Amino acid sequence: MIPNFQSIMLPLLEITGDKKEHTIQELRDSLAKYFNLTEEEKSELLSKSKQKRFNNRVGWARTYLKKAELLIYTQKGYFKVTDRGLTVLQEKPSKINIKYLKRFPEFLEFNKPSKKIDQFKGKEIESILEEKTPEELLEIGYEKYQEKLLSDLLEKVKQCSPEFFERLVVELLVGMGYGGSFEDAGKAIGKSGDEGIDGIIKEDKLGLDVIYIQAKRWTNPISRSDIQKFAGALLGKKAKKGVFITTSIFSESAIEYARNIENKIILIDGEQLTKYMVDNGVGVSEITSYKIKKIDLDYFTEE
Repeated sequence: MIPNFQSIMLPLLEITGDKKEHTIQELRDSLAKYFNLTEEEKSELLSKSKQKRFNNRVGWARTYLKKAELLIYTQKGYFKVTDRGLTVLQEKPSKINIKYLKRFPEFLEFNKPSKKIDQFKGKEIESILEEKTPEELLEIGYEKYQEKLLSDLLEKVKQCSPEFFERLVVELLVGMGYGGSFEDAGKAIGKSGDEGIDGIIKEDKLGLDVIYIQAKRWTNPISRSDIQKFAGALLGKKAKKGVFITTSIFSESAIEYARNIENKIILIDGEQLTKYMVDNGVGVSEITSYKIKKIDLDYFTEE
């Protein structure tokens, strides 16, 4: 029988207790042996999906442990136990589940209810299920999944090299309709060499106007002085439009400055960047889709 994702958490953490780096595939194989899964159970798919049920549950168990900072990613595709994770193992808990992980503030922040269900604070989940329609529950579930997707996607973007990030920005802007062709945009981005400007792209395929780009794969907040530097570079080029893209956030003073200057500077922080990536299919792929249908009353109208 395939265990639920909470039952996977403790044995998963125990496997990483050797302090070595592990891949997700290594964990799947080890956990499958631990739970004595058959080939049929390991191959079972989620309903209407190409994703394997057991792999999905292992992935969620790993995500929850990471959000509680018991695990940490070390390099692309690898992760290992943290000092906090080792401390937990030393306590020899009988099980690790969501209730157990709520002792860690980082996990509480991750596991907080989505905006759609804030109104239900203090109520039991059973009452929520009774009050909401199936369509509303689907919407809540979709939003919760999107929150996780955007969080994981931003983390991946932060791990990529500057060159990869540059290519990502090009692909995204072209996908949004800017830059002309991918080849044209690729030649423009990263080739300016001007202080405060990372590249120049066409605003449309005809090149009737241009947009100056600043792209920073940073973790620290973008300050007012960073925006002032970019605005100064635009002024030196007699440019009217600019886009500042970052994987971090913008300070309040930076946002206020960009809002009040004459030149139009669009600010795209890490959260907005990942939303644009999802909307334009950059760095993500569809695993399944659900069609919601209703009765066509016109069909049943007899003349």
